[in-house]
Amino acid sequence: MKKIVILDYGMGNLRSIEKNLQRSGYNPVISGDLKIVSTADKLILPGVGHFANGMKNLNERDLIRILNYKVLQEKIPILGICLGMQLFSKKSEEGNVEGLGWINASTIKFNVRDKQKYKIPHMGWNSISFKKNDPMINNIMPEDLFYFVHSYHLVCRDEENILATTTYDYEFTSAVIKNNIYGVQFHPEKSHKQGLQMLRNFAELP
Repeated sequence: MKKIVILDYGMGNLRSIEKNLQRSGYNPVISGDLKIVSTADKLILPGVGHFANGMKNLNERDLIRILNYKVLQEKIPILGICLGMQLFSKKSEEGNVEGLGWINASTIKFNVRDKQKYKIPHMGWNSISFKKNDPMINNIMPEDLFYFVHSYHLVCRDEENILATTTYDYEFTSAVIKNNIYGVQFHPEKSHKQGLQMLRNFAELP
């Protein structure tokens, strides 16, 4: 069985992801240890909180170097969740700092027109519209809803990197793909059976 490492860099809801994967028969490891991360066959980068703090924590733990090697050189599959996906972008308005730069995108704050109707953060259940076929969306139905909690979102400059979009006052990128790199703005670990299916799909990627 492939070794799945859930990256602990002080920013994520790690245990719920671990429990969801265990429920499907997988045995993920939660770790921020460089030696353990270096042995991963797949990585999950969760994240809740401030973009600048996320990059700061990755830097302070010397994780960026090993992440770049595993993802860009070894090309192992990685799944970014919420802030984790945003960190894949080149830069964020949240703290005005550079990200990992794996996806040609920026992270910007929601700029909704009707602030009474569309509260920020965008919180709750919403649908996603897939823009392409991929094993990550196997057995996910068009009517399935996913759970969101975020005030910022990605703006992709390369359309081929957009796996899915969601509408909240306006359409925004809610899932990305670039070769072995996957990211979702929503929380599959909080999205019931459809979220569990998506985590299972990631675990089954070759």
